[in-house]
Amino acid sequence: MAQENPFKSILKTLEKPDGGHFGEYYSLPALNDPRIDKLPYSIKILLESAIRNCDEFQVKSADVEKIIDWENTSPKQVEIPFKPARVLLQDLTGVPAVVDLACMRDAMKKLGGDSKKINPLVPVDLVIDHSVQVDVARLENALQANMELEFKRNKERFAFLKWGSNAFDNMLVVPPGSGIVHQVNLEYLGRVVFNTNGVLYPDSVVGTDSHTTMIDGLGVAGWGVGGIEAEAAMLGQPMSMVLPGVVGFKLLGKLRDGVTATDLVLTVTQMLRKHGVVGKFVEFYGEGMSELSLADRATIANMSPEYGATMGFFPVDHVTLQYLQLTGRSDETIAMIESYLRANKMFVDYNEPQIEKVYSSYLELNLEDVEPCISGPKRPHDRVPLKEMKADWHACLDNRVGFKGFAIPKESQNKVAKFSFHGTPAELRHGDVVIAAITSCTNTSNPSVMLGAALVAKKACEFGLEVKPWIKTSLAPGSGVVTKYLEKSGLQKYMNQLGFHIVGYGCTTCIGNSGDIDESVSSAIAENDMVAAAVLSGNRNFEGRIHPLTRANYLASPPLVVAYALAGTVDIDFETEPIGTGKDGKQVFFRDIWPSSEEVANVVQSSVLPDMFKATYEAITKGNPMWNQLSVPSSTLYAWDPTSTYIHEPPYFKDMTMSPPGPHGVKDAYCLLNFGDSITTDHISPAGSIHRDSPAAKYLMEHGVDRRDFNTYGSRRGNDEIMVRGTFANIRLVNKLLQGEVGPKTIHIPTGEKLSVYDVAMKYKAAGQDTIILAGAEYGCGSSRDWAAKGPILLGVKAVIAKSFERIHRSNLVGMGVIPLCFKAGEDADTLGLTGHERYTIDLPSSASEIRPGQDVTVTTDSGKSFTCTIRFDTEVELAYFDHGGILQYVIRNLIGAKQ
Repeated sequence: MAQENPFKSILKTLEKPDGGHFGEYYSLPALNDPRIDKLPYSIKILLESAIRNCDEFQVKSADVEKIIDWENTSPKQVEIPFKPARVLLQDLTGVPAVVDLACMRDAMKKLGGDSKKINPLVPVDLVIDHSVQVDVARLENALQANMELEFKRNKERFAFLKWGSNAFDNMLVVPPGSGIVHQVNLEYLGRVVFNTNGVLYPDSVVGTDSHTTMIDGLGVAGWGVGGIEAEAAMLGQPMSMVLPGVVGFKLLGKLRDGVTATDLVLTVTQMLRKHGVVGKFVEFYGEGMSELSLADRATIANMSPEYGATMGFFPVDHVTLQYLQLTGRSDETIAMIESYLRANKMFVDYNEPQIEKVYSSYLELNLEDVEPCISGPKRPHDRVPLKEMKADWHACLDNRVGFKGFAIPKESQNKVAKFSFHGTPAELRHGDVVIAAITSCTNTSNPSVMLGAALVAKKACEFGLEVKPWIKTSLAPGSGVVTKYLEKSGLQKYMNQLGFHIVGYGCTTCIGNSGDIDESVSSAIAENDMVAAAVLSGNRNFEGRIHPLTRANYLASPPLVVAYALAGTVDIDFETEPIGTGKDGKQVFFRDIWPSSEEVANVVQSSVLPDMFKATYEAITKGNPMWNQLSVPSSTLYAWDPTSTYIHEPPYFKDMTMSPPGPHGVKDAYCLLNFGDSITTDHISPAGSIHRDSPAAKYLMEHGVDRRDFNTYGSRRGNDEIMVRGTFANIRLVNKLLQGEVGPKTIHIPTGEKLSVYDVAMKYKAAGQDTIILAGAEYGCGSSRDWAAKGPILLGVKAVIAKSFERIHRSNLVGMGVIPLCFKAGEDADTLGLTGHERYTIDLPSSASEIRPGQDVTVTTDSGKSFTCTIRFDTEVELAYFDHGGILQYVIRNLIGAKQ
């Protein structure tokens, strides 16, 4: 049972400088423990949370000691509980979370519990960033037209979330059209320090999107978790986590003229990938910090998933306070934040002597060494210096098919595909750009790169340069603030002139919502097997994500996106080849249109103003006409509509009883899919368009949905029937059972039939046969997509055996009751001679008490082969979830009062 907090003696009052007090706080200095002074700032946030929530039941004083002794305990992979201050949901992951909460209320009622107990116990911020499908681009009315289409398509989903905001306590819903969740979090939702009922404590957040880490740039500890894990945190469950190591990343010097924050983040991403930071925090420090704006820090923090870290953390300093002032936080709030953090020795003041922090390992970068670059063509950490791009592109054409290769025969590399674009003769070559998008949370929070892009556009327009009309250009700011400063600067008109009209405030191309390319262009690419390119200012460029027809996808700064749109190809050396011909007939080079750092700084200084942030976020509280007109029922239980193709009651709690089912092994399971390395959550559960020949499309057509209204998998995450059919539906899926064929199909082993993954899985389920998945390294890397775990369990997958797992995806699999197993070092399916045609048996003890985190288990096959794997239940809490059949079932039984 919970007890009184044993640390109540260090509860102090925080006085205001002018009299009165801000509130009470748990004082870390009052512990008088010299180890605390050496702790990284990010670990201090974990420590404060453990102290404040210590009840000797969910959080114990022994856990507090583990954190204080971090220097000695972190290398030992010890487990600690963590209770975040709040949970952040974005629309596409928020819908299934609210669906699950609604289902849990139904299950509670059926089991005789009080359904009203199902409520978030910590503040939940749900931002509807409604991932705009770029249907309309290059038109003045693009924003309004896309918004109207989004509301028409997603009215039911939006209404469901509006119902949730009324039905559940402690849930704030930010309406659609406001901005990308991570930018709204940075500019508006981030508290930095909470004051709840007179108790002050650091803001910390877990979010259902991996780029939640963007908030780390503001000194708020935040990272992405699976939707399943977030729901448990919402319901008051402590998150069980391994106490992480912390990589200290020292920054020196300042960026050279013309080098952008995007160039810096791609450099940092490559360095950290090489160093190896999976499962670790990265904490930035050093004199170079003072040269980095908050927006630059947020850009680096945002890309944490791409370099593999749990967090890329920037402690609070004067730069943070200046940003809070810029974004309209009140003077009183900023004074409270600074006073609290100084009192608890969590504020960095570079005017004072620095106490040397202890880190697990160290890295150093002189900002002066960063050079312009892009990343691609298929992974965010494959950085290419701009000066080497042309040579790298030709190497990619030559190389065998892989992350850096397309295997285009020499004789075909100069092929020209001729086509007619709206009556005008046109040509396409390998490397020609067909999509150029300024998009995603990574860069659109950063005024220097956004205004830098607009300055490139201005100079290009003055020279008379144009973008080819068949290149799909778009601009999707992270919030309305960007529009205000682009207008104030007088530069938006030049963006419009080049076709970069504002298409919406939300995720677009970066998440695969590029919309259709003109049919004539699509045909030219497909019929001639052209390697077409997309250039975007995003954070993800995995194959098949951006658009099915762009095989080469490059991440670049917003100004470079404009430059490549003007050049029309990635097959160019910007130093020696002209970007185009001006209106006077003279050649225009990259250097002619590239702004200096001083030019950019001057425009930022004069155009980005606090009132813009205040005005933008005051509008959020008022909603917008389309949102305000949505009528929703006031019932506490949701009235499920069986005919809905958007919101459907999933079967997770079907036949659930008060008794936990207990652990279960796997007997004579077939291999559903056999994968190599780097299978992403986009491969497992794509968020983009629904292919016309897919099982999901068939389901929609059977339910009377016209193809033009299919929408995306992302927008239909509230319907399990569609999402289970969309599991492993990525058209670029490489399954070894298909022996070289690419696509979302597999082999039904008993009959040898080649069918869609869904159809094969249903055949196994109908016959009562379990399935498993074989995989290589980094299984489940990419976005923290809960459907990448929910889909497989509904397909009947009982276990995944991989070389290694991405952190969040492994946690999600555990949360859904799927067994994650790792091959032993140096082994995989190939070295063990496994083809995937075997049947697999995994023996587990029938009692949870007999299973230990990380123990070895034996897997046997009907071919006579057996091998040892490590079971990846990493903590005792995860074993409890598995015992209950999943995390949600565990929470329900816990709330009703079942014996754990």
